[in-house]
Amino acid sequence: MAASPRDRIVRAAAALLAEGGRDAVSTRAVSRAAGVQAPTIYRQFGDMRGLLDAAASYGFAAYLHAEAAREPALDPVDGLRQGWDMHVGFGVANPAFHALMYGEPRPGVRPTAARVAAEILHQLVTRVARAGRLRVGVDRAAAMVEAAACGVTLSLIRSSPADRDPELSVATREAVLAVVCTDSAVARVHRPDRAVRHAVALRAALPTLAAGLSPAERALLAEWLDRLAGVPHPAGA
Repeated sequence: MAASPRDRIVRAAAALLAEGGRDAVSTRAVSRAAGVQAPTIYRQFGDMRGLLDAAASYGFAAYLHAEAAREPALDPVDGLRQGWDMHVGFGVANPAFHALMYGEPRPGVRPTAARVAAEILHQLVTRVARAGRLRVGVDRAAAMVEAAACGVTLSLIRSSPADRDPELSVATREAVLAVVCTDSAVARVHRPDRAVRHAVALRAALPTLAAGLSPAERALLAEWLDRLAGVPHPAGA
């Protein structure tokens, strides 16, 4: 079955992006590579930003598909390690795609591929929480891991391959996990964390356990668990 014009445009843009970076993705170049007229691009994507968002999503989805062949980790913390490595590995191998996902931050706006990556990370962190092995709230842990992984990735991209520290990603990853997870030397020093991690685990499982509670009761229980876990709530919320 022949690919639709939209698919041809996205694939052409993704290939140009991978080969020559963002500057290579012009209307003329994409039109020529996809075999379409320029107006077709704008009818399908609205503007160049829409096309670049679709191209980044396509590249990230292709990477996820390739990574899906790997055996998933049975241990939830090891699964989070795999998620970190996937983020960094994708960014270093595809710097132009990573730049589109994270390089132009706008308040309240996230490219589609970045939202998908954040959702995957949130699921991995939630799995750690439900195992009772998270020392902070799920949202905070996910934000910490994402921020650190993005920073490491950008640092590695900026460095020439010959100058890259091969241990930077692993060392930073383990430092972050030592702070957010319970099974580390840092966590063992802080024994009072036991109650906190139980609160975090119950909060993560709340959507599946609170079927018999009213919405008000679920909201109140969620707020109590968040407070025990140290998750800030807006005043008056």
